[in-house]
Amino acid sequence: MDVSIGQLMLRSAVSTYCCAQLSNILGSKISYPGQSQYTTTTASYWSNQESTLQPACFLTASTSSDVSKAVSIISHIPDCNFAIKGQTHAPAAGFANINNGVTIDMTGLSSISVNKDKSVASVGAGASWLDVYKYLDPLGVTVAGGRNGAVGVGGLTLGGGISYFAPRVGWTCDTVVNFEIVLASGQLTNVNANSHPDLFRALKGGGNNFGVVTRFDFKTIPNGQILAGSVKQNFTHRNEVFKAFSDIAGAKHYDPYTSLVTGLLFVSATKAWSISTTPIYTKPVLNPPVYRELLAIPSTVSTLALTNLSTYAAEPATAKLNWAFFTGTYGVSVELLEKMVDSFNATMYDFNIPSGIIWSVSLEPLPTVITSFGSKNGGNVLGTSPSDGNGFVMLLSGLWNNTASNDLVEKTASKMVNKINGIAKGMGLLREFQYMNYADPSQDPIGGYGKDNVEYLREMSKKYDSRGVFQTRVPGGFKLFGSR
Repeated sequence: MDVSIGQLMLRSAVSTYCCAQLSNILGSKISYPGQSQYTTTTASYWSNQESTLQPACFLTASTSSDVSKAVSIISHIPDCNFAIKGQTHAPAAGFANINNGVTIDMTGLSSISVNKDKSVASVGAGASWLDVYKYLDPLGVTVAGGRNGAVGVGGLTLGGGISYFAPRVGWTCDTVVNFEIVLASGQLTNVNANSHPDLFRALKGGGNNFGVVTRFDFKTIPNGQILAGSVKQNFTHRNEVFKAFSDIAGAKHYDPYTSLVTGLLFVSATKAWSISTTPIYTKPVLNPPVYRELLAIPSTVSTLALTNLSTYAAEPATAKLNWAFFTGTYGVSVELLEKMVDSFNATMYDFNIPSGIIWSVSLEPLPTVITSFGSKNGGNVLGTSPSDGNGFVMLLSGLWNNTASNDLVEKTASKMVNKINGIAKGMGLLREFQYMNYADPSQDPIGGYGKDNVEYLREMSKKYDSRGVFQTRVPGGFKLFGSR
C-alpha cells in the first residue's frame, strides 16, 4: 500500500512539473483543474469513462507547432505520461484522456482545404467528419470519412475507418495520400509514398503507436446527393432481414455503391428487441435494385430519401453515458446471424442492472471489394485481403447509467462475444481480424492483423520511436508490444 501511494505521489509530482514546463512555453494554452478551458474540455467527452478521468493539465493545441513543442518537452521528462484527444471515437477510459498526466486536445487543429483541382482535401486531425462534409459538399466532392458526423477524423482514420464509400475506395486509411505527423522527438514531418513510405504503410491501421498526426491529406471523391435513411421492420421479420443482409453482403459481385448497416436493439426495461437497417446508396438513385429484397419486407418506418452527406451526417448528439464496445468479424451466413441473436438473447433477456441497460448489435458488410484496396497506395497493415472472402463486422455496444455496474457489464459483454466467436469458429466462419475502432481494451485488434504485420509494426516503432515513447508514455489505445 505504501509503495502504491508513493508511486501516485511521484507521478503527481512529475505531472505537475511537466505541466509547468509546458506552461512556460505554451502559456495560456495549458489549463488546469478549476479553470474554464479545463472544464469545457472535460465536458466534451461523450463517454462517462473518459470524462471522469482527471489529467494534471490539458494542452489546447491550435497549431502543429504547439503539438511539436509539447511532445519535445514531454518526451524528455521521464514518467510524464500523456494522451491524445481528438473528437474521441472510442469510449474506453484512457484512450483519449489520462489520470494525472497531460492530455493534448487536438480539436483546435480543424482547418480544411482542398488543392487547386479539388483532388486532395487536407484536414486537421482535430476536425469532425461533419466539419469536413459541410466544407466539401458545396464543392461537389467528398472523402471516405465516418458515417456519424460527430466522429473525429484522427481516431477513425488511424484505426482503419469504415465509410459509406468503402466499397468504392477501401478503408478510410487507404485514401490517405499524406500524413503530417509529430514524431517522438518532436520533429514535424510529412509521411507519404515517397517520404518515409515504410511509416506511411504503418500509419494505415497502426493507431497511436508512432506519433501524433496533425493533418491528413485525403483523395477526394466526386459526390452529389446520395440515398440515405433507415428502414425499421417488426422484429418478427428478423430472419427475412438477415437473408436480405446476407444476400447483399455475400454477393459474388458486390455493388460498390452499397453501404449497409443492420442494427438490433435490446432494451432491458421492456425486454424488447427491435431491428432496423440503413441502406445507403452513394448515387442519387431512389430504388437501387440491390435493395429490392430488403425493401420488399414489410416495414413500420422508412425515412429513405435523396439527401446531401452533410445533412444526413448531422446526427443528434450521442447520449453521455457509460459505454462498452466489443467487436468480431465473421463469414457471411444467415444461420450464424440467427444463432447470434439467440445467443445474445439468452444472456440479455435476464441480465439487468440498476437504471437498466440498452444493448445494440450492428452488422456491417466487409466484402472483398473493400479489402482489395489493402495493397494499393502503399498498402495498409490491417491484414485483410480478398482471399478472406466476403464477411461482416459486428459491433456489440452497451450503454448504461449506473457506473457501479461498469465491471459487470464489461465482463458480461466479453462473455457474450466469446460465446459468439465459439459458435462462429465451430461453423468455420470466425475471422482473425478485429476492427480497432470497435474493439474493447480487452481485445487484441493488432494481433488480428497477422504475425507479419505485427512484426512490421514493431520494427517501425523501433525505427521511428527508438525510446518507446508512444509505447510506454501513451498508455491509451492498443500497444504494439502487448499484441500476441
